[in-house]
Amino acid sequence: MSRSKPSSRPAVEATDLTKRYGSLTAVDGISFKIHPGECFGLLGPNGAGKTTTIKMINCTSPVSSGELWVDGKDVRREQRAIKSVLGVVSQADSLDGDLTVLQNLVCYGRYFNLPSRETLRRAREVLEFFSLNDRASNTPDELSGGMRRRLLIARVLLHQPRILLLDEPTTGLDPQSRLMVWDKLSELKDEGITILLTTHYMAETSYLCDRLIIIDNGKVLVEGSPAELIDRHVGSHVTEVRVEHHERESLEQVLSVAGAELDHWGDSIIVYHRNGAGIPPGLDLGSRPVTTRPGNLEDVFLRLTGRGLRDG
Repeated sequence: MSRSKPSSRPAVEATDLTKRYGSLTAVDGISFKIHPGECFGLLGPNGAGKTTTIKMINCTSPVSSGELWVDGKDVRREQRAIKSVLGVVSQADSLDGDLTVLQNLVCYGRYFNLPSRETLRRAREVLEFFSLNDRASNTPDELSGGMRRRLLIARVLLHQPRILLLDEPTTGLDPQSRLMVWDKLSELKDEGITILLTTHYMAETSYLCDRLIIIDNGKVLVEGSPAELIDRHVGSHVTEVRVEHHERESLEQVLSVAGAELDHWGDSIIVYHRNGAGIPPGLDLGSRPVTTRPGNLEDVFLRLTGRGLRDG
């Protein structure tokens, strides 16, 4: 597949980006830069403003205030040029069930006025890349969920975009299918394609993303690489102590007095090993089950955004 040309300017640059719907502020003055050729994660709970941000980048929702530049172009004035360099995979499956796999690709290519012969060549190329070449004559309904997601990503590569916007691209896939999509996205990044990824899978973010931001209530909470954020907010290790509900408050108080950084989830107290903290030496935890494991991005996410279930 063709390698994208490197550029010194940001692939995407937002400054005080804001989106309002009447009295509701969905995106509240966020700023970030995505460098060419990197995979950048956009994380947050439901309703945090992730999809709204992608819609503004994709020029399908106008900016209320602030600045937003994509591939060096202003989203307010150069929407057609911006869309020509974007490949967008939304959460919705928009494949045409009446067409074959190959026909779905060819029809998509016509939206970009690609010559028929070139469209067919590129279609066969992306099918080969995503290991779907033996499914060209099948309909989408004859594909597994993982194959359909690979086909959706393959389809947006037909016009050779420089930037991919992927909104939860592996939701609902089995582990094997998810890993295959991850590997293909890593290859695309190696070819110089910039990727903006939203996902609820923290392992996906750690595997793919060079940097990320976590947003909540339309605001940026943190920015950095997965390793930096884990070190900054959680520490190298986390200890989980299982307790009875009636014991939790008293043990939390003992740990807090001893200088431990902690949180709780269900029937577990979570102790963060950060800045030399952790379970205080000599503290007798009795026969309570204790597990110590490496800190991860999910710990960061839950610590910053809370552990309550949200809808919307």
